[in-house]
Amino acid sequence: MGRHSHRFVEEYDGLVGFGLDRKTDEHTVAWVLQKFSDDALLAALLPRLEPEELSGVFDLVHRLLRRHLDEAEYHRLFLKDD
Repeated sequence: MGRHSHRFVEEYDGLVGFGLDRKTDEHTVAWVLQKFSDDALLAALLPRLEPEELSGVFDLVHRLLRRHLDEAEYHRLFLKDD
């Protein structure tokens, strides 16, 4: 089995909706991001994105990682360095 996991989207059976409460918002964002990162979806979507859209997605993800993870967490959780 690989180092990456997407178990939340497979196991979550709660509400998917935004704006009700913080916990539901967090679950919804996790669900959406895991659905969004599906290999088949990305294979269809990425070639259709404009350069500015690709850049925007990349910039958003990396801005959030830099803001909320320290260097050790970035390497352990995102890069999956051993």
